[in-house]
Amino acid sequence: MTTGPVVRYDTAHGFAHRDLLDFKGDVKKTPLFNQDLNDALTFAENDLKTNGELYKKRFLEEVYE
Repeated sequence: MTTGPVVRYDTAHGFAHRDLLDFKGDVKKTPLFNQDLNDALTFAENDLKTNGELYKKRFLEEVYE
C-alpha cells in the first residue's frame, strides 16, 4: 500500500489551494477563492471535518482496487 496525504491545503505557488492526491501521486489542484488566508484556513478546516472520512474512503478504495 502506498502511503501519503489524501488531501492537503497550502499556499505554495502564490495562492491558497487544495491538492487531492491519488495513491500514484497524481495531484488535482483546486484554487480557493477566499479573500484572505484566514478564510482559506477556515474553509480547509470545515472541509476536512465534513469530508475527511470520504477522502480517506475514496483513497483506500483506489489503493485496494
